[in-house]
Amino acid sequence: MSQTMNLTRPFCGLIVILFVMLGINSTSATTKYNVLSFGAKPNGKTDCTKAFLMAWGAACASADSTIIYVPKGRYLVGSMVFRGVCKSPRITISIDGTLVAPLDYRLLGKSSNWLSFEGVNGVSISGGALDAKGPSLWACKASHTNCPAGATPNVSHGDQWMRKRARPRGEDHGRRIACFALYSIGSLAKDLKEEGVQNVTVKKTIFLGTQNGLRIKSWARPSTGFVQGVRFLDSLMVNVQNPIVIDQNYCPHNLNCPNQVSGVKVKDIVYEGIRGTSSTPIAIKFDCSAKNPCTGIRLQNVNLTYLKKAAESSCTNVQGKAFDIVRPENCL
Repeated sequence: MSQTMNLTRPFCGLIVILFVMLGINSTSATTKYNVLSFGAKPNGKTDCTKAFLMAWGAACASADSTIIYVPKGRYLVGSMVFRGVCKSPRITISIDGTLVAPLDYRLLGKSSNWLSFEGVNGVSISGGALDAKGPSLWACKASHTNCPAGATPNVSHGDQWMRKRARPRGEDHGRRIACFALYSIGSLAKDLKEEGVQNVTVKKTIFLGTQNGLRIKSWARPSTGFVQGVRFLDSLMVNVQNPIVIDQNYCPHNLNCPNQVSGVKVKDIVYEGIRGTSSTPIAIKFDCSAKNPCTGIRLQNVNLTYLKKAAESSCTNVQGKAFDIVRPENCL
């Protein structure tokens, strides 16, 4: 499916993250780094970007397991890329405060993302909140004026708001509360040769008035990439535009998508314990590749409604099964 965005509808722009983990390994020694020690100011006005990246650099370079601690308060941060490969076998980012994006979305528009984790394993995020300051961007989009594409608050690969590029065989166990499209795997197939994503678990999430809920997205392009072994567990949707979606026909403006087909292979994806409300009639949409249909899709104990009535589901090029109660009536 080509992505359709309801740009007239603002999102709340606040995300509270409870827990995210990538391939955790255990070790005995633990070293703690407080962002205040690197110059961060919890007043919501002072730019703390450099302080956070310095804390990450110290933690990444350590041979011990490490904790990056963010105390209570509001921390203004710009675009940040947390890069690996790290010496530390385990990095925990423990947040008691709130990370705040610049109010002027044009500042982030110069970058392809706000927060990005690249080439990392053994990373977890615990607690805290993210305030994305998104309504002004959506207002710009709705006015059909020239808005920076890179500032779009999206979790993907290339046009994303927040990105996690998983290394092969990495694991991501996540629990988070989101206010827009926070958990998305994508945009795969942006490049011909790329790493796949596998062994990802996202659980205990709440999405409030978001554009997307649990999404897997790939460009309609040739690719060696794949997505497999993904588990979406125990999620609450509250007025979400696309609660469950696989979009393998993403091609904005229909440019640079030869043959309009994705080479990404999507298989072994589980949605269990997903409930709540959709803001559109179609609560479940699987729009998979004609060349590589999605396989092993599993729906179990799913209960999604639309305006207090039955929602709908849509399936294209997908194979899978439903177990226990599944609403809307599944199309697998």
